[in-house]
Amino acid sequence: MNRFVLFRLCLILLMGMILVPSPATAARIKDMGQIEGIRTNQLTGYGLVVGLAGTGDDSLDYSTLGMRGTISRFGLSLPPGVNPSLKNAAAVLITAELPPFAKPGQRLDITVSAIGKAKSLRGGTLVLAPLYGADGQIYAMAQGNLAIGGLGVDAADGSKLTVNVPSSGRIAGGATVERAVNNGLASASELMFNLHQFDVTNAQRVADSINRSIAPGLARMVDGTSIAIQVSGDSDTRMRLLSRIENLEIQRAEPPARVVVNARTGTVVINGKVQVGAAAITQGKLTVSIKESETIVQPAPFSRGETAVERDSSIAVDEARAQVALVKPTASLAELVDAINRLGVPPGDLVAILEALHQAGALTAELVVI
Repeated sequence: MNRFVLFRLCLILLMGMILVPSPATAARIKDMGQIEGIRTNQLTGYGLVVGLAGTGDDSLDYSTLGMRGTISRFGLSLPPGVNPSLKNAAAVLITAELPPFAKPGQRLDITVSAIGKAKSLRGGTLVLAPLYGADGQIYAMAQGNLAIGGLGVDAADGSKLTVNVPSSGRIAGGATVERAVNNGLASASELMFNLHQFDVTNAQRVADSINRSIAPGLARMVDGTSIAIQVSGDSDTRMRLLSRIENLEIQRAEPPARVVVNARTGTVVINGKVQVGAAAITQGKLTVSIKESETIVQPAPFSRGETAVERDSSIAVDEARAQVALVKPTASLAELVDAINRLGVPPGDLVAILEALHQAGALTAELVVI
């Protein structure tokens, strides 16, 4: 009996822990934005992949030029007018991302993609190639064996089998950083923190949290996206200050009412602040069916007639009974979804209903169609 009473008490306590709503969790400042200048930089380069099993570019002009440039590094040159068959080589484009504060000697992952007629890069090796930044400077050097996740096979009768994309692959740690990017953080007297999304309330709360937790007047709100932070001292002092700032927590402001509609897939995302004014929603379905058939008509016996084909068409119209759903003034998201679900509306019609509600002025939210 005591065990049964103890079990009931434990069950009641467990249910209470589940049913009691937990307080809203605070968001860290580092998750809401980033310091201006601390970002990744895109690198691109042109290279040559060799060692392919007959799936290369096959004598394209730019592949030949790439081969001439590659062998010229070793003091070799092709005779004039000679165009080698490059079925075992392919011209490729190399892309990579240079993370912030990357130092010379660190490794980067790279993506290698064919830009010619190469059918597959499986088994290929990328020859040493430079990677350039947007300023035209070399920031890394790439080389290595490709890892391909796709497969392409051609048969003698012309049939083909392709799995994923065999003309693109990756090299883990395939590039070495040769030059660091100067982001100017060591000499700037003021750093700018930019929110991922514009929100004046969040910008104010970030500035207030910094001033309250670290030092009064340290941060000021520039606009609804940017917060200026005063900094001084050496690099160690600045980095320690940024570490304290990015780990501060604030209560994130509630986002504005917004309805996001993907017209191509029929996907609709509605946040919890959307409200609908008084409106009546009706949805019907009109189906028109056209059926055509052919009948062979034979002439009468011993007549000089000819066999003919008669076409017979039938048209039918089916109109489903329209249903009406009433939405009360200042209806919440749950009431709106419940009213639309009662109509049995498919995703395509749901998009049309939301657009009509917005045009009628009954939808108190921003409608975003992507």
